[in-house]
Amino acid sequence: QVQLVESGGGLVQAGGSLRLSCAASGTIFRINAMGWYRQAPGKQRELVALINSGGSTNYADSVKGRFTISRDNAKNTVYLQMNILKPDDTAVYYCNADVRTYRWSYKDSNYWGQGTQVTVSS
Repeated sequence: QVQLVESGGGLVQAGGSLRLSCAASGTIFRINAMGWYRQAPGKQRELVALINSGGSTNYADSVKGRFTISRDNAKNTVYLQMNILKPDDTAVYYCNADVRTYRWSYKDSNYWGQGTQVTVSS
């Protein structure tokens, strides 16, 4: 089993910054893509940012230029630096990882973190 532990959420005023961290642990041979999703009240969960094992990134249009995703492969950790935060960024943020658990396996599995609350006040 793989566990994803998130940290860094909290309350911040509009225009401020937060840095989210997500560390993966457990039975891991290789982590493929890692990403951050968010879900605001009354809305569907949406992709915020994605980074693959080679460092290629993808961002939602709403956060481009403000958020930066990065990863430390040696620590099995992904980060989300959030700058110029807006009230519309308020949501529960979830870490996600696509993982190959065993070297001899052809199948990958997807795991989710517990979620961390980010609240941006106006």
